[in-house]
This record gives sequence, structure tokens and C-alpha cells, in this order.
Amino acid sequence: MGSRQTITRRAAIKTLAAGAVGLAAAPGFVSGAMAQAKWPSGPIKFVVPFGAGGVGDLTARIAAEKISDKLGARLFIENQPAAGGITAARSVVTAEPDGNTLALFSNGTAISVGLFNKLPFDPVKQFKPVSTISFFDFIFVTSAKTPYKTLGDVIKAAKENPGKLNIGTIAIGSTQHLSAELFKSQANIDLRVVNFRTTPDLMLAAMRQDVDLIIDSYASLKTNVEDGSLRALATSSGTRTIWMPNLPTVQEAGVPNFDVLSWNAIYVRAETPQPIIDKLNAVMVEVLAEPETKKRMLEIGVEARGGTPAEALKRLTDDITKWTAVIDKAGIEKR
Repeated sequence: MGSRQTITRRAAIKTLAAGAVGLAAAPGFVSGAMAQAKWPSGPIKFVVPFGAGGVGDLTARIAAEKISDKLGARLFIENQPAAGGITAARSVVTAEPDGNTLALFSNGTAISVGLFNKLPFDPVKQFKPVSTISFFDFIFVTSAKTPYKTLGDVIKAAKENPGKLNIGTIAIGSTQHLSAELFKSQANIDLRVVNFRTTPDLMLAAMRQDVDLIIDSYASLKTNVEDGSLRALATSSGTRTIWMPNLPTVQEAGVPNFDVLSWNAIYVRAETPQPIIDKLNAVMVEVLAEPETKKRMLEIGVEARGGTPAEALKRLTDDITKWTAVIDKAGIEKR
């Protein structure tokens, strides 16, 4: 009898052991569990597709500092500016999918899909979202010397004088440029869009009244708006901005469907284990909700706001659809 019980116990132990081995060998079990336990095990590279000093770069640096403190691992910025964010995307998509190389995506990433004949990376299929970092809108500004007190005044003048007014932006294919094209289309007005190489060139043209209206970020135009040389007329977002709450929206000026909100987000290679994405998302949501982080972001004209990976993905795919349509309608030559 004792012999039979011993055999039964041995069989049970073997069965349990086999089940454990089978579970451990299940796809993603080992890599996911080990990745979650070990990550981060060293420094993390955050690849930014913009040059140092811009809004995207400064946003990434504030987030990186806070995330580093929370994870107890160094997160360093590597700037790789290039058209369409191609160089930066390649750096991430060819790196190991271990969570140690992060990509900064933006509305510029969404624009690139429609702006290039063949983008050498797929931001939807080759990457996975972690969380949004920040949001910011643009402001419509004119010289303080012009007669335009509201954006409605500009729209009225443009309708009365088709083709005679102009609007200045930076860089063909930039969000600012496409916002001008979208504004023309949705306001049903004939404005000439004039592109400038840099924001300082754009502001100088506005102050000289070489252009009637310009579009750029609040952070870029803040000093001149505050000193009174430029007059802010409207904000591009569908709701009033938290840094200029008295500034009306373009919708309030009579363009019902106009809504342009820029954003930055962290993405990783699509093969990155989900436990790493979940851990990083939780950290990001936490640090982006901290009052100090929000204050520092507001100082550069952006609103810190984390979210779910699904929300970040929807923001990207919705913007791909939106800006591709604007590019096609404006007849902008693809690269």
C-alpha cells in the first residue's frame, strides 16, 4: 500500500513539474516575466527627432529627468533631427526591443505618413505606443499695427479681398503650414500661404507687416505677444488654452470644425514585451500628473498629460488620416 502511495505522489510531482515547464515555455512567458523583473537594467536611450532647444526637445528632457528619478535608471536624450523623423525612427526600429531605446513621436510623425511617397518605416505597425507626454496648440498672431483686432476681422477682410491677404508659417509640410492650409479650406477664404525658414524670420515679417497673419507655437511667440509688438487673435485648439484663457479659439471666430492640437508621445519597437510597456506607462502617467512637472511644462508652453497606450495610438492614427487629407487637398508635393 505504501509503495502505491509513493508512486502516486511521484506521478503528481512529475505532472506539476511538467505543467510548470510548459507554462514557462509558453510564448512570451519567459521574456515577458524576466523583462518585467529586470527592466530597467541599465541606461535608457530616448531618441528625439528634433534639434536641441526646441519645444519637442525640452519636453522630452523634462519627462526624461522625471522618469529617470522614478525608475532609478539614467534616461538620456539623443537628438537625431532629420526630415520626417526618419533617422530617429530607424535608430529605434533597429535597436533591441528591450525597452532600453525609446522614440519620441509627435503630430509630425503622423504628417510624415502623408507627406512622403514611401516612408521607410511604419509608425503604426513597427512601433507600439506607451503614453502621450504633452499637448500644445498654435496661436494666430498679427502685428499690433494692423487693424485686425480679432480673427473674425481677418476672415472678413479676406472674403472682401480674395487673394490679397497672406498668412506666414515655417517650413512646407510643418504642422504650422498645414494648419494654415486647413484654416483656408475650412474658413472658405483665399489667402496666400508664405513659408519662412525660421520662426525669427516669421516674426520679423509679421512685425514689418510683410504678412497679415502668422501661425506658430505660444512658446515661440510668447515674448513678442507679451511686449505688445504682436497681437494674438486666436488659438488653434478646439478649447481655450490654459496659458492664455482669454484668447478665443478659431472655432469661436466662425470656423466651426477647426481644431489643431499638437502632441508628443513615447513609442517603442512593436516587439517590446508588454510588461515593460505597462511599467513605463504607469511611471509616465504618475510623473506627468505631478504639479512640478506640469509647472515646468507650462513654462515652455505645453500641457503635461499622460494616458493609455490605446489613447496614444488613436491620436496617431486619427492625425494620419486628418493630415493626409489636408496634404492631398492642398496639392502639396510629396517627397
